[in-house]
Amino acid sequence: MKRQAAEIIREQGPFPGIAQVHGVSYDGHAVWIAGGDRLAALDPDSGEMQRALDIAAHAGTAFDGAHLYQIAEDRIQKIDPRSGRVVATIPAPGGGGDSGMAWAEGSLWVGQYRERKIHQIDPDSGAILRTIESNRFVTGVTWVDGELWHGTWEGEQSELRRIDPRSGEVLDALELPPGVGVSGLEFDGGERFFCGGGNSGKLRTLRRPKRGAAS
Repeated sequence: MKRQAAEIIREQGPFPGIAQVHGVSYDGHAVWIAGGDRLAALDPDSGEMQRALDIAAHAGTAFDGAHLYQIAEDRIQKIDPRSGRVVATIPAPGGGGDSGMAWAEGSLWVGQYRERKIHQIDPDSGAILRTIESNRFVTGVTWVDGELWHGTWEGEQSELRRIDPRSGEVLDALELPPGVGVSGLEFDGGERFFCGGGNSGKLRTLRRPKRGAAS
């Protein structure tokens, strides 16, 4: 495993009306953060809140290019981001113990925090297609150019981990400073990771390391 210190580019928040940052997603323009009883869209550069949807937002958030998906207790709600209307609901694989969520390859990928698992699920039915085991608590989940990354947060230690999606082997780790937690996680398609800061109410932007840079 290659390990290095994470490079924090920017730290924003806390934000008005957002006590905690759970899930994090990115629609190509705005970062969506799950704040408990609202889902808010932020400008990732200025940190300005652009809009908010009054909807249960307790854990992971994902975007498929047209719709948002939001974990709300033991279910996943599919949301029209323009109207805020819930257009479909499926069961969450962890039954309320779910954490991060990502969209990739036509599937949702859902972290199960204390069970240390990531499930690939059918976005229409919620059926579990396969399960990846981790050896740490799983918080946020994201895909980076075909690579699976997830956040961990145990005690005062957090890191981002790139894992083999077949075996679960840890390939790379970005260590955050002690006391800096990672809840939600999202990749912006370029050089940035967006990381939820849990009960700090903050959003942190981390630089994606260049391949081969970890040591």
